[in-house]
Amino acid sequence: MNKLIRSFLLSLLGLLNLSVYAAPITSGEKVTISIYGVPADEKQQINGDYIVSDSGMLYLPMLENGIKASGSSSSTVARRIEAAYKSAQIYTSPRITIITVRDVAESNTIAQKFVTVAGNVKRPGPVQYTEGMTIYEAVAAAGDADPFGAMNRVELLRNGKKYVYNLKTTAHRTLKVYHGDTITVPQKNFIGQ
Repeated sequence: MNKLIRSFLLSLLGLLNLSVYAAPITSGEKVTISIYGVPADEKQQINGDYIVSDSGMLYLPMLENGIKASGSSSSTVARRIEAAYKSAQIYTSPRITIITVRDVAESNTIAQKFVTVAGNVKRPGPVQYTEGMTIYEAVAAAGDADPFGAMNRVELLRNGKKYVYNLKTTAHRTLKVYHGDTITVPQKNFIGQ
């Protein structure tokens, strides 16, 4: 019963996007943008730090127009960037994560402890950490893998070291995660794994 309650609470926490609490992005602010669901060589072209212009816009590679960022939450701007890449027919299923220094500070204030779940999940970003949380529960709190997520090659970054786990096996699903861990669900390869 306790496990069921804990799973339910984790699911609810996953529904509460951290950006609900986050202050809007402002002109001159530095944001870190990561893209998933695109070819690896193109990720390097887009992933990185960007400064919001004085007019409140973000300018990204391959997009003709800027994206309005000032006054909006990180997740709202991320959805705008995804939509821009789709409408320009550059990418079919991009997933964007935006993190500001304030997002991290506020998540520490609100949640005190979190793990970051990135990559091909339905709601990438920080999720609240609870004592005893498993890697599988953390991915579930981020909405689970999207259709392109490779659950057999989930990456865990802890203290600068990368580990790879197959979450299709029960043994790996029970691996405990800790505050500050980063979990990435990579994109499936050309044979769907």
